Amino acid sequence: MNLIGIVGTNADSSTNRKLLQFMKQHFAKSATITICEIADIPAFNEPDDKTAPLEVKLLSEKITASDGVIIATPEYDHSIPAALKSVLEWLSYTTRPLIEKPVMIVGASHGSLGTSRAQTHLRQILDAPELKARILPGSEFFLGRSLEAFDETPTLLNQDKVVELEGDFAEFLSFADMTNEISKKNPEQAASKRKFAWENVNGGVAK
Repeated sequence: MNLIGIVGTNADSSTNRKLLQFMKQHFAKSATITICEIADIPAFNEPDDKTAPLEVKLLSEKITASDGVIIATPEYDHSIPAALKSVLEWLSYTTRPLIEKPVMIVGASHGSLGTSRAQTHLRQILDAPELKARILPGSEFFLGRSLEAFDETPTLLNQDKVVELEGDFAEFLSFADMTNEISKKNPEQAASKRKFAWENVNGGVAK
């Protein structure tokens, strides 16, 4: 299975990047995970022609070609980073590649809560009509005290968290297989969702 792992921050140093790097090497026998950075993607500016910048187009193409997406998000002020929100705004406003796409959310934080609030917020965002991702239900991977969680390779040191992540990842692979099979049988559903516009909704606001 071919997956995309999005580092949900533009920070030079990130334990969420380390978490995706660990997942890439630890699950190499069951999936190929391509890690994608968002640091070079410009801030969303709502262009009138709805044309995505090259960096957004390239990320969109990778998402479209993948079997699923893993988003690793930090938590800033009880929410996701502005850089990640900006990327999602670009994707929703232009190419909409996340519609019907299986998504797994993970997160690492320096504190003890492990991005619980950010992940809840991200689930709400990904359910927006212009995104409409298929988010793995019932599994939430929170990694707290992340500055102490990895060695230099980076390997996740807490074996209990490794076992937890293995279980969540196995569930995601099954979920992605099932979701993609359903989508293949009903391609019209995703096509219809990609045409969504607030202008066509009673009481909707265009901008």
